[in-house]
Amino acid sequence: MITIIITAYKEEKTVGRAIECFLNQKVDEDFEILVACPDEGTKKVVDSYSKYNVRHVEDPGKGKPIALNICFKEARGDKIILTDGDVHVSNNAIEELMKKLNKKGVGAVTGRPVSINSRASMLGYFSHLLTDLGAHDTRRKYVNKGKFIVCSGYLFAMKNVLDSLPEDALSDDAVMTHMIHEKGYKIGYAPEAKVYVKYPTNFKDWIIQKKRSAGGYNQLKQYFPQRKRMRSFWKEIAEGWYKPLTYPRTPKEVIWTLWLYMCRLYLWFKIYQDINLKQKKFEEVWVRVESTK
Repeated sequence: MITIIITAYKEEKTVGRAIECFLNQKVDEDFEILVACPDEGTKKVVDSYSKYNVRHVEDPGKGKPIALNICFKEARGDKIILTDGDVHVSNNAIEELMKKLNKKGVGAVTGRPVSINSRASMLGYFSHLLTDLGAHDTRRKYVNKGKFIVCSGYLFAMKNVLDSLPEDALSDDAVMTHMIHEKGYKIGYAPEAKVYVKYPTNFKDWIIQKKRSAGGYNQLKQYFPQRKRMRSFWKEIAEGWYKPLTYPRTPKEVIWTLWLYMCRLYLWFKIYQDINLKQKKFEEVWVRVESTK
């Protein structure tokens, strides 16, 4: 059995689409959908799908890791798919994820995030470049070389082998991937299982989101001090500083690419300057990004 877990907060406008994208897929196995949300608006939408084996899970609203831990206890499936209430998946997502996850020795599989933002704006262009080059190409290259990759929380399939994860984890997807890998499992990539994501449309939200995700990777050294991280400032320089220069199609995109270098430098500066993960509370770092809704 497959348990699909959707975490959401004030996403009554998008959670229905997220649910229906799974309900409309052809799946050989039985599956259930659990939706964790703390607000009444989203819960009302979720309850309207109750006849389709969709269940609302009570979420105290204290962060995604806590919501996931509650769902893990509720899950009946031996395989779990994780996603969010403000994204939607391709109509072949479950099939493609299961092709990889059902292989012997594979413990987790990540889908491929695809930006739905317009490439005609600078931040929209950033989202396409970073998902196509920073995420997709890097994961594909690493998997082909037999190297470790981190799954994306936008679409993350795993065998039901985790009891819980740290409640203060900023990059819960990265923490779960490392935990599964340390149990001896391989991590797979299913690029045909796509998840469509709206990324920030203003610079303030862009910094908030990237600080949370990239800064969360910096937090991993607390949990896995002996492990090499897939993302860091120095890895960006060593492995990918030249990649963005191959992506532009127009002179305007060349200029935006140069701006991206400056923005990433500023981002990492803010991460090391502003985020003291050992002293700041989870609630102070995890800030909701409104422009992605």
